Amino acid sequence: MVERLPPLTALRAFDAAARHMSFAKAADELHVTPAALSYQIKALEEHLGSPLFRRLNRAVELTEAGKVLAPGVKDGFQTLAAAWRSTERLQDNETLNVTAGPAFTAKWLAPRLFKFAQAHPEIELRFSASLRMMDFSRDGIDVAVRFGYGTDDGLFSMPLAEEWVAPVMTPELAMQFPTPQSLAKAPLIIDHSVDFLDPPAGWSEWFAAMNVNIGEIHGVQFSQGDHAVDAALAGAGIVLGRRAFVVKEISEGRLVMPFKTALGTGARFRFLCTDGVEDQPKIKAFREWMIAEISKTADITAGLKIIPVGKKR
Repeated sequence: MVERLPPLTALRAFDAAARHMSFAKAADELHVTPAALSYQIKALEEHLGSPLFRRLNRAVELTEAGKVLAPGVKDGFQTLAAAWRSTERLQDNETLNVTAGPAFTAKWLAPRLFKFAQAHPEIELRFSASLRMMDFSRDGIDVAVRFGYGTDDGLFSMPLAEEWVAPVMTPELAMQFPTPQSLAKAPLIIDHSVDFLDPPAGWSEWFAAMNVNIGEIHGVQFSQGDHAVDAALAGAGIVLGRRAFVVKEISEGRLVMPFKTALGTGARFRFLCTDGVEDQPKIKAFREWMIAEISKTADITAGLKIIPVGKKR
C-alpha cells in the first residue's frame, strides 16, 4: 500500500520553522505571511495526528514527534535540491565547473587554459582551487582533479600521467652542480607537499636510490609544491620537482633535469567526475584536452629512468 505523504508545501514550512525555531523567521524565508505558514504547519499536524511544535509565549520548540521528523525532512530537501542542480547541469553544456588543488591549478592548468578557451569558446570555465574533497552534486562540480592513492568509489576515475619527482634547477645552477655527489654542497629546496606519500619520495630517498650519502638534508622548506618550484625558477636552489609542476618549465628550458633519474611516487593525479556523465560534451572535451596537453611533454618522461620509491638503482 502506498503511503499518503503530506503536501510538499507543508513539509517545507515545517523544515523552515524547525531550522529557525521561529514561525516569523520561517515565513520571511519562504516569503509568506506568518499566518499562512502557521496554517501549513497546522495542516501537517492534522495529517500526522500529533503536534510537531509547542507554541510558547514568544517562541516555539519541537515536540518529540517534531524532533524525529526534522532531520529527515531537512535531508530530504537537501537531496531534492542536489538532484535538481545535477539535472539542471545536464542541460548546461556551456559552463564547466572544475576543482583542482591550488598548486596543480597554478602550475599545470592556469598556464594552459588559453588553449582550451581557444579550442572551445562555447564553454565557460569556472575554477575552484581547493584541496577540500567536494561533493559533486552539493557543490555543483563537474570535474575534479585530485592527487593521491584514492579508490574513487562511485565515480568515473581516469588516471593521468605517471607521477615522479626528480632534481630540477636553472641551467646556471646545473653548471655549478654537475653530479649527484656535488649536490651535497648545493642549496636544496624541500617540498613538504609530498610528505603524505607512503613510501616517502623525498630528497633522502632520491639520494639513497643514487647510492649517494650526503648526511642530513638541509634546505629552504615549502609547504606548497608550486612555491617550491617558483623558488627554483628564481635560482634560489634545486628542488625535487613533481612531474606535473615542472614539465612545462623543462620543455621551455627555464629548468633543467640533468641527472635523468626520478623516483616514481606510486600516486597519481586523477580526472574525476560523476559516473555516467563522462561523455557529456563539455566534460569529454575537457578530458580529451587534458590528455592531449599531457602528451605534449611525454618525451620528458620517456627519457627518464624511473625508480619506484623504496628501491635502489
